[in-house]
Amino acid sequence: AVLHTLNFRLAPRDLAYIVDHAGDAVVFCDASTWPVLESIRKDCPKIRQVVVMKDTPGAEVPAGVLEYESLLASAAPLAAWPQLDERDAAAMCYTSGTTGNPKGVVYTHRAIYLHCLAESMTDTMALSERDVILHIVPMFHANAWCVPFAAVMLGATQIFGGPSPQPRDIAELVQAHKVTFVGAVPTVWIAVKELVEKEGYDISTIRCIPIGGSAAPRALLELYEKKFGVSMLHAWGMTEMTPLGTISRLKSYMLELPEAEQFAIRAKQGYVAAGVDLRIVDDEGREAPWDGATMGEIQVRGPWIVKAYYDNPESADRFTADSWFKTGDIATIDAEGYIQITDRTKDVIKSGGEFMSSVALESLIMGHPDVLEAAVIAVPHPRWIERPLACVVAKPGLAGKLTERDILEFLRPQVSKWMLPDEVVFLEAVPKTGVGKFDKKVLRERFKNWTPKA
Repeated sequence: AVLHTLNFRLAPRDLAYIVDHAGDAVVFCDASTWPVLESIRKDCPKIRQVVVMKDTPGAEVPAGVLEYESLLASAAPLAAWPQLDERDAAAMCYTSGTTGNPKGVVYTHRAIYLHCLAESMTDTMALSERDVILHIVPMFHANAWCVPFAAVMLGATQIFGGPSPQPRDIAELVQAHKVTFVGAVPTVWIAVKELVEKEGYDISTIRCIPIGGSAAPRALLELYEKKFGVSMLHAWGMTEMTPLGTISRLKSYMLELPEAEQFAIRAKQGYVAAGVDLRIVDDEGREAPWDGATMGEIQVRGPWIVKAYYDNPESADRFTADSWFKTGDIATIDAEGYIQITDRTKDVIKSGGEFMSSVALESLIMGHPDVLEAAVIAVPHPRWIERPLACVVAKPGLAGKLTERDILEFLRPQVSKWMLPDEVVFLEAVPKTGVGKFDKKVLRERFKNWTPKA
C-alpha cells in the first residue's frame, strides 16, 4: 500500500480531484473530518472502503463504513514483515496547486530513507534520539517535511499538535514537554511570538526551529535568538524534493564574523544538503555565476528528488533530459554556495526593464515593528508594465493607525527608489494556501484591475 495523506482544508473540488486522480481505494478519516469526505465521496468512484477512527468520544460510526479499532481487533497478527524493493512507492503527496490542478508526487522507500539520513546529519537538522519533536507541519505537506519518519528511525520523542494547532497550543506543548525541535512556516512563528511576549511562555528548550514554505524576515530571526534564546534555521525545499534541498547553517569560521553579518547569512536559504545537486540557470540554460547577485531559476536533482509527476505527462517540461527538476524558484548563489530565494517565477515583478523581488520587499516590510504580515504583488502599470503593490496587515490594535506613509518611510532608506511600492493597501489578513503560504494568486485576482495613482 502507498500512504497518501490528504489535505482536508482544501476546497471540496480540489480534494475530490486529488482523491480521484491518485486512485485512492481505502480512505481513513476521523469522526471530525468524516463530513468533508462524505461531501465528496460521490465524486470519487475509486474509493472502495472508508475507515473511521473515532477521535471524538461517543461519536457514532456512520453506516456503511468500518471502525478502526474494531478492524484492528479482528485482524490476524502479522506473521512476517514483507520484503519490499527500495524503489517501490511508499508515500504520496500533492502540490498545493497554486497554478492549475495539484500535481502528485510519489516517494519511494529509498528516497525517504536517504532523506531521513540527511536530516540527521550535524550540518543539516542534526536530528537525534535526544530530541523532543513537536509536529506542527501537517503530513499532507511533504510528509511533515519527512521529520516523523526520521524521528522513528532515530528513536526521538514525538508530540503531535493535532489537526489545527493554534499559537497557544504550540506554546503550551513546548513548555509542557520541553520540546527541542519544532518546524513551521513563518506566519506561525509571528503569531507565537505575539503570544509568548504577552503571556511569558517558556520556549527556551527549543534548540532549532526549521523554517520553510517561505522566507522568514530577518527581524524575526533576530528577535527569537535575542529575546527567547531560540535558533531559527532557514531551509528551502519543495514537495517534489521530499522536501529538503538547502539549509542555512553558519560555517565554522563564520562564527567569528560580526553579529550583523551572521544574521545576514542566516537570512539566506543556505547551502545545498549532501546528496542534492543544485544549479541556477538563466532563460538560455546557462549556469549563473556564484556572485550573490545574478538571478536565475533553481534546478535540482538527487536521490530523493522527483523525476516525474504522477500520471501527469503534460508537466514533462518541468524536467530536463538529464533529470534536472525546474523548480520555478528564482534565486542567487554567493561565493560560499549560499542561495537566496528572490521569488517564484510567477511572482517576480517586472518593472520597466528591471526584475524586482517581491520576497525581499516583504521581508523588509515585515521588519517594521507595527506590521504583522505583508505580501507584495505586481499590478499592471501603463508605463512600467508592472509595479509593486504592498498588501499589509497591521498588528492587533494598530489597524487604522498604521499608514502608507509609515511603511514607505520605513522602506525608503533600505531600497532603491524604483523598488518602493507605488501604493500600500491594508488588509485584515493575507490569504493563505492550505499549507500556510501566502496565496498571491488570490491577491492578484483581487487587484487585477487596480488603478495606479496618477
